[in-house]
Amino acid sequence: MSIAESAATPAEPEQKISLFYLYMTVLVAAVGGFLFGYDLSLISGAIIFLKTEFALTPGWVGLVMGSAILGCPFGPLMGVWLADAIGRKRTLVLAGVLFMASAIGCALAGHIVAFIVWRFVGGMGVGLASTVSPMFIAEIAPAHLRGRLVMVFQLAVGIGLSMSVFVDYLLSYGGHWRWMFATQAVPVVIFMLGLMFVPESPRWLAAVGRVKEALAVLVRINGPTQGGQVMKEIQEELLEESGGFSELFRPGVRLALLIGIGLMVYSQIDGVNMIILYTPTLFVAAGITNAPDAILNSVYLDAWILICTGVAFWLIRVFPRRNILIGGGFGMVVGHILMFLSFTYRLPPLLALAAMLVPVASYVLTLGPLSWVVISEMFPNRVRGKAMCIATCSMFAASFITANLFPVVMQRFIDRFGQPGATFLIFAGICAAGTVFVWRMLPETKDKTLEEMSRFWLRLDRDRAAKGKLP
Repeated sequence: MSIAESAATPAEPEQKISLFYLYMTVLVAAVGGFLFGYDLSLISGAIIFLKTEFALTPGWVGLVMGSAILGCPFGPLMGVWLADAIGRKRTLVLAGVLFMASAIGCALAGHIVAFIVWRFVGGMGVGLASTVSPMFIAEIAPAHLRGRLVMVFQLAVGIGLSMSVFVDYLLSYGGHWRWMFATQAVPVVIFMLGLMFVPESPRWLAAVGRVKEALAVLVRINGPTQGGQVMKEIQEELLEESGGFSELFRPGVRLALLIGIGLMVYSQIDGVNMIILYTPTLFVAAGITNAPDAILNSVYLDAWILICTGVAFWLIRVFPRRNILIGGGFGMVVGHILMFLSFTYRLPPLLALAAMLVPVASYVLTLGPLSWVVISEMFPNRVRGKAMCIATCSMFAASFITANLFPVVMQRFIDRFGQPGATFLIFAGICAAGTVFVWRMLPETKDKTLEEMSRFWLRLDRDRAAKGKLP
């Protein structure tokens, strides 16, 4: 059902109010995604100036580039407890505080070690926001809109990426890298103010016994009849769960957790994030020697990311999650092979950019947004916070390792072959393996309520014979 059709139901006046309330809540939560993309991508343009100012070796470049990512797993580790103990909303407020501290600290850093420390702090904020924002959106959204609304988080990530590259480009003239990081304070203030006006997750409220408050939120979003039905399903499902860490090791939930971890790790080691993170550096390797021109070419790539994210809203509405992910995996394999050919045969920078568009599109249309959608909707209610935090922590650990190894491996190939093309053959192999993993292991979650997915995994606990054999 489309948004327009939803608004045209018999309870039209109430439904319009409900949808506005829902959309405003989702937009505020999605600012966490904007800060995710903005924070992690700012460094891609600034690193050109940081290398010169601090005389960085390739090893130090990897550490600087990965410092925020290194902090990211600590955000979910805090979130394992915080999201369940103090709620989704207050945890997002803490993420905003960490973002602000990082913005100010990086802008004023006088030594590369201090800069790395503050980037680490910002990474903790990214880790918290990237875990709790999609979880919060999934828990407040109706089942038929959930996929598209969680996708708003990914759209916000793409906007953050594009905006940071645009800011990097404007400030690259004169090398004002400190102002690049200071600008992050503006969206942080918007985020913190917006959180003052959104409700808490109704499923978290129900889990901690605040049933009346949970029902009030559900009724405002779904209407009295549907809201009451959803509340009944939530309460019935909560009776089957303990919510403790031990529940994560029950056979069905454990399998869900392992699949979630595998999917999130795959989303970071597929190579596309390294293309996005190191875009200016790759353009320099392709023959563009002027820093502003290298950053400007990154703007084209980020505009492409936004276009593809818009198309992804249509894909997720029409096609099953698994089919989209499998198709995206094939596309990334082809794209990385094209990247290999463009560098190996020293094609012009314009053709290198064209080659980059293929794996980036394949990722942004499929694995990039859907990895967040799937893990936000596949876990049982009481352990969703813990499971998502563990899966996200694993994702950032994989991202940190990849971000640190990528410049070193790329430099090795440059030293030996004069170009970094072979790096992308490695990523092609990883994407092929990831596609097989999705095909064999991932269940379909499209159009299922969160409670239906919870019962799916809990049934596996009672049916040991079906362990590991997913539909």
